[in-house]
Amino acid sequence: MSVDAVNDLGKMLKQQRIMSRLTLLELSAATGVSTSHLGRIERGDRFPSAGTLRKIAKPLGFKEEELLIRACYLSPPTESETGAGAAEVDPHVARVLAQEPVEVQGAVLGILSILKFVGKAARSAELPEFREYIQQKYPYLDENLITMIEDLIARKAN
Repeated sequence: MSVDAVNDLGKMLKQQRIMSRLTLLELSAATGVSTSHLGRIERGDRFPSAGTLRKIAKPLGFKEEELLIRACYLSPPTESETGAGAAEVDPHVARVLAQEPVEVQGAVLGILSILKFVGKAARSAELPEFREYIQQKYPYLDENLITMIEDLIARKAN
């Protein structure tokens, strides 16, 4: 794996930790991985083992498989395994987003999550849970933004 790929993985993990509002100490306590090792991974000085990625996946909000794929321990699923049109951030978009400040990343990921939830809700009539889900997953999102999206969804439903 190239040095850039190691650094990119470390940066992505650090950004996700920050967006999850976890300190290195809190992540260490949740995973059993030392703070110094986590710091070296985030700086790109060390490449995490598959075992370490499995430990940090859940506290950072990832699926284990997703981190193992990003670290090239697993191959990405084929279209037949995921189903046509499986929604995932394009790797180019992810690289561009990684260059943005954490606040922008959080807002973009929040909006993408909202859109994904709205799509699921529209198909399964789970809309009343929308506000609670968004407030729990993205507590830093502005109430006016959430209300605006709820209004748009309600108009679309009617």
